[in-house]
Amino acid sequence: MKVDGQCHCGMVSFEATMDPARVSVCHCTDCQTLTGSPFRVTAPTARANIRLTGEAPKIYVKVGASGNKRRQYFCPECGTPVFVSGEDDAGEWGIRWGCIRQRAELKPARQIWRRSALPWLGEVDELPGRATD
Repeated sequence: MKVDGQCHCGMVSFEATMDPARVSVCHCTDCQTLTGSPFRVTAPTARANIRLTGEAPKIYVKVGASGNKRRQYFCPECGTPVFVSGEDDAGEWGIRWGCIRQRAELKPARQIWRRSALPWLGEVDELPGRATD
C-alpha cells in the first residue's frame, strides 16, 4: 500500500509503501512514555520503501533493558515521533501510525508487549464522549 504523511508541523514528510497486514500495537513502557499514551501503533516497512519528501528528522537512540538500541526519529521543530529503526539504519523502519495520512485504512493486525498493557483499555468504549468539543 502506498502511504504518505508528515509530522504535526509538516517539516518532516515522507512517502512510502508498506504492507497493511503488518501494522501492530505496542504496549511496552517505552512506547507509553514516548507517546504519552497507553500504546503506540507502528507500520513497519523496509527503509528502501521510504522516501523523505521534507526535512530530515532528528535521531535519539534509546538503549533498552536488553541492551538493544532503537533509533527514534522525530521532527526537530515540533517533536512529533515519525519513524523508528534498530541499530541498522538501512534495515526495517517503523512508520509511526499517527503521521500517516491514510491511517484510517491501517487497522492493527497484532499486539506486542501485552504484559505492559493497561488493564482499563477494554473499558474506553464505555466512557462518555462526544464527536467534537
